[in-house]
Amino acid sequence: MARIARLSDVLINKIAAGEVVERPASVVKELVENSIDAGSRTIRVSLERGGLGRITVSDDGQGMNPEDARLCLERHATSKLRELDDLFTLNTKGFRGEALPAIASVSRFTLNTAERESYVGTRVLVEGGGEPLVEEAPPRVGTVIQVEDLFYNTPARRKFMRRESTELQHAEEAVIRLALAHPDVAFFVEHGGQALFTSPSAGADPRERIAAALGPGVHPHLVAVEERRLGVNVTGYIASPEYTLPNARGIYTFVNRRYIRDRGLNSAIQRAFQEFLAAGRQPVVVLFIDMDPRAVDVNVHPQKQEVRFADAKGVGDTLNAAISRALRAAPWLGPPTAEGAAEQPRQAAHYAMAVERFLTRAQDAAWGAPLPTLPGTQDAALPPRSTESLFASQDPAVALPGRAPAFGQAQPQLNEAPPPGYFGALKPLGLLGERFHVCEGPGGTLVVLDAHAALERARLVDFLKALKREEPPVPTLFGATVELTVPQARALVEGQEALARLGLEVEPFGGTTLALKAVPPALVGADAKALLEALARALPPPGSALDAVALAEPLRVLACHAARHAEGQLSGGKLRALLGELDAADFHAPCLHGVVVVLEVPLLELERRALRPVGTRL
Repeated sequence: MARIARLSDVLINKIAAGEVVERPASVVKELVENSIDAGSRTIRVSLERGGLGRITVSDDGQGMNPEDARLCLERHATSKLRELDDLFTLNTKGFRGEALPAIASVSRFTLNTAERESYVGTRVLVEGGGEPLVEEAPPRVGTVIQVEDLFYNTPARRKFMRRESTELQHAEEAVIRLALAHPDVAFFVEHGGQALFTSPSAGADPRERIAAALGPGVHPHLVAVEERRLGVNVTGYIASPEYTLPNARGIYTFVNRRYIRDRGLNSAIQRAFQEFLAAGRQPVVVLFIDMDPRAVDVNVHPQKQEVRFADAKGVGDTLNAAISRALRAAPWLGPPTAEGAAEQPRQAAHYAMAVERFLTRAQDAAWGAPLPTLPGTQDAALPPRSTESLFASQDPAVALPGRAPAFGQAQPQLNEAPPPGYFGALKPLGLLGERFHVCEGPGGTLVVLDAHAALERARLVDFLKALKREEPPVPTLFGATVELTVPQARALVEGQEALARLGLEVEPFGGTTLALKAVPPALVGADAKALLEALARALPPPGSALDAVALAEPLRVLACHAARHAEGQLSGGKLRALLGELDAADFHAPCLHGVVVVLEVPLLELERRALRPVGTRL
């Protein structure tokens, strides 16, 4: 009796699934790659339970006819290869014809598709690698594939899955890699009905896609890279040394628009940045290597994330030269002196190239004296000074002398505004002096927030919205009576209508005593006497138009007192919620205390203050 037997197709597919379908992220990657190969302009990914419950990928690509829809679930059936030579001239993501049958063998699989202009669509259902059920369906544009209960019939593999949040992170990262490679395609990812990643087509400016994928803080630091050598073309963007990460998660390299991990390329990147990075920091790069497909073998890894170059050293040298050229010519470099360019020591050259923004922020900052001169840098050509990055909204009259208006100050077009998502990207580290919140900003930047000013800004936005909605005063559970001076009591009684527009209700209570019966929710528990005394000075004259302009000063008073009341309760989740409010806040309207970010110092500036060359270890 023969001891060798031919494996069944079902078992062959499940074995293939062990290589192709490692986790939900593998399914997402394979399906999205198919959508890209189909010429899709918009791709939507919907996930449930980290992808283990359900994965749905829909696109607006060319779709399939009934015969192709049936064939795509047969092993090694593909539209991307015809001959052996095609394997060496690939311009598509997929080519083996293993992904769909492997995925269908370990899930409940549904495919809906139709060719453009078709009157009838096709639906294919497969459960656990069983016989496909093919039926007609309503036509739609492109293809929708739904994968449910992944690994339900291979429990041994399913138990090796990580937590839902971990699997979700891997799935989102799989989409981000493909989105970075194809900025001209719109990507939308959601989990449990909540949007995770939303990025319309950014073909006109790939930096928008990079900012959407890696965070808005990276956008102002991106520098273009371009180098061409002997058939190898390197393009893309690097972030300035001012923006770094504590790990290598910001390194993205693509070969012919395929994300790959290669030690040689990573080594070339590290060599180019070694003089510019502080110890323990990693660069942020998104680089594309375009070359003749015959000079690179993509068929060496099950997930196609590794390649083999015909000339690995040449590719690495080109990549290194591309980054080095961008670093030398980048805008943060000061103009070199004619005689110092060739003779300046490495340490002096590094500090001379410091970014204009972060070189002079600490020089001009109110927290210390000018920086001491470093040995060997006396002759270094430094760029002209700029202002410290202060996100404020105060009257220009109180701006510090010699400084340009800060964010939200005077004329917004002259101000340095934080990028979208700036505050939400901050990582709170602790509280200083029971007033200032110390945070880590994008790229390792040290950011110090004034808690009172941050709360005041958020509450002012709330009060302005309430004024626009014309919300009536809400009676308080416990009223308060306040003894005031005659002028104060008279001003408040005459201004009862204005107070009502602000959400407060006061009534005479005999003599110069007033009863405070209603306040906005944010002011419940605030010091009633201090609040009314401040409002008595801020209310507009009787007969004034009760609009946002006339009530601007009392609104600022309300915001300040609401912030004073809540300041001591700001921690944990409340602080994170406040940062989210600040991202949505309008900084143009002035506050009584407008400086929210009182200090912002990049990591390299702290290294400079430490008088220790960047990159050295203690």
